Amino acid sequence: MRGSKLVVIMMIMLLALTPLFAGGVEEEAPAEEMVVEEGGPTNSNPLSDVRVRKAIAYAIDMDTIAETLFEGMVIVADSQIPNGSFKAPGLEPYSYDPDRARALLKAANWDESQVLDLVFYYGDQQTIDLMTAIQAYLADVGVKITFRKLEGDVANQLNALPDDPVEGPANIVWDLGYGARAALALHEYYNGYRPGVNANTPSDPKLNELIDAINATSDVEKQREAFFAIERYDSEMLYTYPLYYQKLFVVESDKVNRNGEMYGNAQYNYDWGIINWTVPEEKGKQILRTNSGPIEFFQTPWFNPGIFMTNKVVFDRLLTCDGSLAPTRGVMVDSYTLSDDGMSLELVMKDGLTWHDGSPLTADDVKFSIEMASSITPAAHPVFMGTFGSLEGYDAFKAGDADEISGVVVDGNVVTLNFATLDPLVLLTLSQFAIMPEKYLGDADPLNFQQDEFWQWPIGSGPYKVAEVKMNDYLVMTPFEDYVEGVAKIDEIHCYPTFDSDPNMVKNAGAGILDYAFSKNTADIKSIEAMEHMRVTEVDIPYTRMLWFNKFPKK
Repeated sequence: MRGSKLVVIMMIMLLALTPLFAGGVEEEAPAEEMVVEEGGPTNSNPLSDVRVRKAIAYAIDMDTIAETLFEGMVIVADSQIPNGSFKAPGLEPYSYDPDRARALLKAANWDESQVLDLVFYYGDQQTIDLMTAIQAYLADVGVKITFRKLEGDVANQLNALPDDPVEGPANIVWDLGYGARAALALHEYYNGYRPGVNANTPSDPKLNELIDAINATSDVEKQREAFFAIERYDSEMLYTYPLYYQKLFVVESDKVNRNGEMYGNAQYNYDWGIINWTVPEEKGKQILRTNSGPIEFFQTPWFNPGIFMTNKVVFDRLLTCDGSLAPTRGVMVDSYTLSDDGMSLELVMKDGLTWHDGSPLTADDVKFSIEMASSITPAAHPVFMGTFGSLEGYDAFKAGDADEISGVVVDGNVVTLNFATLDPLVLLTLSQFAIMPEKYLGDADPLNFQQDEFWQWPIGSGPYKVAEVKMNDYLVMTPFEDYVEGVAKIDEIHCYPTFDSDPNMVKNAGAGILDYAFSKNTADIKSIEAMEHMRVTEVDIPYTRMLWFNKFPKK
């Protein structure tokens, strides 16, 4: 509860300093005389006014939050892209300035009686503390909010698309959303703004042009300049407010022996060699205990490829990659060949692949998986949809004018992907995209994909299979004897039910029932680091926590 105490201190300080904030710094002009940025609403939703979005950004003191609540273990963001060679130079952060926030709200004719609905999906105390701090900061400038945690089909609640990507109205009900972009590739920070895949931002022709530019080349220098341009425009329009960047912390007990296998970005899939891990035997069995067991259903890996242990080990991918997510080799394929112009990729499937039930896994399952994933947008990862959306025939398939994506061609055990436009991330996509059985999901409703009965007991082709499950209680997985890369050494993986940011991580670690997990919660990590039987490994990742604004008109 250390974070709670810190937020209480912050709020007391904030209330004590409110008279000073309200009057402004002595050298600055009063708020009513301050020159504010131009802007105006683009529809009936007040959050469509860039001045309101900027006011919210200026009202939140992220520097103080980072140093107190997060104990200096995060970096305050000035763009969606974390620091690095693709960070645009000269970006101006939205530093804490409550006077400017009030002036912007006044210029926008903000109605102080309205109450905004802020949603989030993390279950940890640190998130509650952050929401409380944001609520206090916004109240200080005249913006009232309530906050609540989403439950159930979170992907659909966050990303239900409007029928009209320009005019709306919204098919989401919230005003502000707190969440993260754990980017597979930097393109992901912006590809999600494309019309037809974005639930909260009306289509913007200039933004669409800038998105096309970052996807138009594989040349790193040209990409960098294109990213600089879109970062600057995003900072000016503040379609999303980036709050802070985080590290990822891999947590393991002293029982776990990786036997030389690598560490990497554990939010996604990489060549971590879990089939070679070992732990000491208990009554003749090696048992690994972890979190991220199912609560209501197994989460589809097409939305979160690697956050859940089940998504990592129950399902398999065509390719794999190293710890930094650079594609390296085939897993389900003997070979793959990308044409010199990047417009065609040939994949030769391995012989003898099977699903956990012993039925054959074929090239037809690959084609089915791509087409089904394309049908469930936005409940599929945006990097995947960037790749599949570039295929020949995708637009006709999505429009209902074709029964298949013509750019996915199956000839025996060979799958060829033919592209209408260049996708520089196709190999990365195929290292993360899980192949699913048409046998079980062929009749699934794309609009209610997560609710299909398959997700109560999924059949995959990965190194572990579901052996026993009781929703919101426990899951037991055992090795798949016919896994393509060999039989795993650990006899059982036990998963306890949680979602991202496990509120029970510290308790389970202390009780000796947590051997592997990962987290970005700095308060939890501080507690676990103090346990003699636990170890923490830091991994640098592109990970940005942010506030989303719903800018479509409400129904």
